[in-house]
Amino acid sequence: MNLKLRLILEPMINNMKAVKFIHFSIIFVTFMLISITLNGQIQPIKKNILFLMVDDLRPELSIYGQNIISPNIDKLAKTGVTFNNAYCNVPVCGASRASILTGIRPTNNRFLRYNASISKEAPDVLNLVKHLKNEGYITISNNKITHLKKDISDWDEEWYPASKGWRNYISKENIDLETNGEHGYPYEFPDVEDEAYFDGQTAAKSIADLKKLKEQNQPFFLAVGFVKPHLPFNAPKRYWDLYDATKIDLPKNSFFPKEAPKAAQHNWGELRYYKGIPKKGAVSDDVAKKLIHGYYAGVSFIDAQIGKVIKALNELNLRDDTIIVLVGDHGWSLSEHGLWAKHSNFKVALQVPLVISTSDISGNQHTESITELIDLYPTLCDLANIEKPQHLDGKSLVKILNTPNKKYDYSAWARYQKGETLIIGDYVYTEWQQNGEQFANMLYDHSIDKQEIKNVAKNKQYESTVTHLSTILNQRIKAYYDNESKKN
Repeated sequence: MNLKLRLILEPMINNMKAVKFIHFSIIFVTFMLISITLNGQIQPIKKNILFLMVDDLRPELSIYGQNIISPNIDKLAKTGVTFNNAYCNVPVCGASRASILTGIRPTNNRFLRYNASISKEAPDVLNLVKHLKNEGYITISNNKITHLKKDISDWDEEWYPASKGWRNYISKENIDLETNGEHGYPYEFPDVEDEAYFDGQTAAKSIADLKKLKEQNQPFFLAVGFVKPHLPFNAPKRYWDLYDATKIDLPKNSFFPKEAPKAAQHNWGELRYYKGIPKKGAVSDDVAKKLIHGYYAGVSFIDAQIGKVIKALNELNLRDDTIIVLVGDHGWSLSEHGLWAKHSNFKVALQVPLVISTSDISGNQHTESITELIDLYPTLCDLANIEKPQHLDGKSLVKILNTPNKKYDYSAWARYQKGETLIIGDYVYTEWQQNGEQFANMLYDHSIDKQEIKNVAKNKQYESTVTHLSTILNQRIKAYYDNESKKN
């Protein structure tokens, strides 16, 4: 090649090499960011999931307009969507958790009690943990996610604090009572550090896990189960001190509604177990206020633990790639309707707090759309960019997350023992049934009675409404059981 021709061609060849290098670099970087399936379709990156489940947590939080000190949950809500009308499908701990993790409804022969078992009652259902594990997730359960230990065998790790008793008493008085074969009090407030209690240890373990998970080249599902504000209301003294005991009031509806059926009542045996609580009848106003104080302290205690875990997530630069869900497993009565604990078809036992935060949605939003806890499984699938199994009974909430200001025409169906409850629009309607026959019902119109003081089911003004709601409820029940029969 003569010199003249070489001088002309050499820059062109070098430019072509540079273009090829740039082109290769773009392809390589793109390949590192996304995975390509065999058929050429783009496979989105799977997001991490931090699943925070709080036992017995009703919407007793400042984000719901309550006088609760919960700054960390408030901060989380500013990055996500708060659901103002989220409901459990069964107001019992083990049953609700089993329903959430399988994505299927409780029925009259499945997920009935606190000790409901996924492995025994729904062994062939693809639970959320197994589904995520099949999709390449590292799966870790810290403390109480299922009610029964080892009920899901698909966790990579299932951890619990070392325990001499699940009530986790620290005060000498309560320990001595239990040592002597007596029942302890339903609360305590020793001056101790957070990690003296199980929930403080659970936060510490979860932070340690996040540090390890950051080094892994896999998405993770870290499920963190906090036990408080479950009875007994044990929390370090400084959380009790956040509240002025003289300013704690009893709810205005702390009596059983005159028109409500006896079927709606229960003896709140969960609380009556404890020392100082009568075996029959109401507690005194002073005791009631002390219990409410303890519940508030428990909520603030858990808020602090949630803050620690999310702070670690942020400091590890994992937040943008992580979906955060905060949810209670069911509601809880703090003397509303003269009742304590869960175990009822009143709204206060069914409604739960729910906050979902992810970098893909706008934060500091609230939605009024009615949602159910069985909606969490399909929602997590969509947010994590994985397929939804066919068996799921719930709907994805992604549409709501994208347009929270729009109120969707959704409803919820919950049940407890023989009571079937439909939440739709402003109405909460319940029927108690025996062998398919109704023997009691109640209706509350939340447009004028949010505290459910007056049952209007027998009111002539609501006669057509009751008929309409009963038809919707029973059609839904029949359709569901008919479909279940076909599956079997």
